[in-house]
Amino acid sequence: MDPSSNEKVADATHVPEAVESPAPHEMTIGEYASTRLTTLKPPMHHAPNPFRLLGMLSGKQWLFFLVGFLAWTWDAFDFFTVSLTVSDLAETFGKTNTQITWGITLVLMFRSVGSTIFGLAADRYGRKWPFVVNNLLFIVLELGTGFCQNYKQFLACRALFGIAMGGLYGNAAATALEDCPEEARGIVSGMLQQGYAFGYLLATAFARGLVNTTSHGWRPLFWFGACPPVLIIIFRLCLPETDAYIERDAVRNEKGNIGKTFIAEGKVALKRHWLLLIYLVMLMAGFNFMGSQDLYPTMLTNQYNFSPNAVTVTQVVANLGAMTGGTVIGYSSQIFGRRFSIIFISIIGGALLYPYTYTSSHAVIAAAFFEQFCVQGAWGVIPIHLMELSPGSFRTFVVGTSYQLGNLASSASSTIESTIGSRFPLPPKGKTKRYQYGKVMCIFMGCVYVYVIVMTFVGPEYLRRSFEVDQDSDLNEAAGHDTIEKAMRKIHQREAGAHQQQHSDPEDIQTSEKGVVQQQA
Repeated sequence: MDPSSNEKVADATHVPEAVESPAPHEMTIGEYASTRLTTLKPPMHHAPNPFRLLGMLSGKQWLFFLVGFLAWTWDAFDFFTVSLTVSDLAETFGKTNTQITWGITLVLMFRSVGSTIFGLAADRYGRKWPFVVNNLLFIVLELGTGFCQNYKQFLACRALFGIAMGGLYGNAAATALEDCPEEARGIVSGMLQQGYAFGYLLATAFARGLVNTTSHGWRPLFWFGACPPVLIIIFRLCLPETDAYIERDAVRNEKGNIGKTFIAEGKVALKRHWLLLIYLVMLMAGFNFMGSQDLYPTMLTNQYNFSPNAVTVTQVVANLGAMTGGTVIGYSSQIFGRRFSIIFISIIGGALLYPYTYTSSHAVIAAAFFEQFCVQGAWGVIPIHLMELSPGSFRTFVVGTSYQLGNLASSASSTIESTIGSRFPLPPKGKTKRYQYGKVMCIFMGCVYVYVIVMTFVGPEYLRRSFEVDQDSDLNEAAGHDTIEKAMRKIHQREAGAHQQQHSDPEDIQTSEKGVVQQQA
């Protein structure tokens, strides 16, 4: 896809060249189609020890990763607070469980609004302050949800929370990955994505400790959810902007009119990459359908008569599999390529669907672990895959918005599965109606896997693409090559001056300062 892109990839003389780097030059549809199979061949890059890869990150890069990971983890925690307290919320507000789940649906619907607003803000004004504002909204809206007195207030808070949640993903990915060394991108991407599964585990643990353990019922879980973002904000305030954004901002300042240059970059990106943007939304719709398995606990309790504790244990083990899979496959994608890794693990995941949905004993725990290993293994590649595909000037916006629009497209997945499941009844257990949810999930997920495999196969891959501004042909067209060179020269001069000052002898500095004073006198 996006055959018109001319962006180059930085030379990596110390590692073998990636199969699809640099991005392909202009080609016809037929020529592009003919390369889909040949470019799928794994590049078989050298695979350093994972710990050695992680050791490549500088202290500042680790801090950028940690703040992005923590924010994404707590984003997930705050989202699952409603899912884990549906029955309690329904009792408080005098509504049915289905009516309460509209709070979840509203979050999904408004996430794309947040990704647009905060994505553009982060690309224009920097990663730092939109990130801070985003987390301030989390604090206010989680506290607000905890103090809601009626159903309308609850829906209003969750709709606004959707805007805040949608704005975070692209910024967290850009903050964590923009400055990451090329060789370590795969494993760091996998680790970052698993913040979502980790957030679910934390939400499950704290829900058992905070819900209905005091006279306030479910509310302490939401009040507690508002506290960690305070620490995350302080953490982010202690860090600078990413180097990648600083370079891009320097080019805009060198051009003179920052706003005009930003708009020019947008026009170039839209002209060159409109087809790629459509493709990314379609790809992420498939991934979000693959990740939407909210009906699985219902299947365990309704069809296979699992106890609440057994369901909790199964879900926790499944999420441990998810965290493992995301990290392992993210690391592997640096060796075998992004597309090959996604397709391979999706085939394995499809093969595991039968034991995942048809095992009626507690042995399903093993199937759940490995199925989620595959699902989140594919997901672990996504943050860096989207980053490498996105136009440099709108990286936060494209990553966040494609993810959230795909999420919006898949928001009805649980309703679809539940509706179809009602057509396959089982003998009731007392007054409780039972359905073959396992059959429906197996067929539905099988179709989703096929869709993801096809979309990944036809799409592009810019493995190890450079994030440097001097390699960005979009910015080159919008700002001019000379402007970029001047801006980069000034940055290098400042860095050289700072480095020289750090390593100068204090007496030499004092002597130099005295000389300057005498000359002025």
